[in-house]
Amino acid sequence: MQERRKDQRKNLMAYTQVFDLSAGSLLGYLGDLHLSGAMVIGEKAMAEDTEITIAIELPDLPNISITRLTLPVRAAWCEPDISPAFFNIGFEFKEVTPAQRKVIEAIMKDYEFRRTAPAKTIKP
Repeated sequence: MQERRKDQRKNLMAYTQVFDLSAGSLLGYLGDLHLSGAMVIGEKAMAEDTEITIAIELPDLPNISITRLTLPVRAAWCEPDISPAFFNIGFEFKEVTPAQRKVIEAIMKDYEFRRTAPAKTIKP
């Protein structure tokens, strides 16, 4: 696949849950992140051009008081993961406010190298 993104992606070393708000279910875990999109690793494939609203459960971040980032997205691509039980889904953010951009930048800066497993699944 030809690399077309303008922003550098950050591989995240923590297990950040991502929910599909329309289905009310866990979509998967954040694999990487950049200012205009994200990759989610999940158990189900998703058709390209599917539009949904996702909620990203946020880690503890310095100077950020919110615990969830909600964004409208479009599935730009979906392919099998190295592990055959999972899929990698590339999402394009359809709209990012200046406040949400600040949160995404904080995640990319402060969360890139942490490795912690979630204590439990948080419900949407």
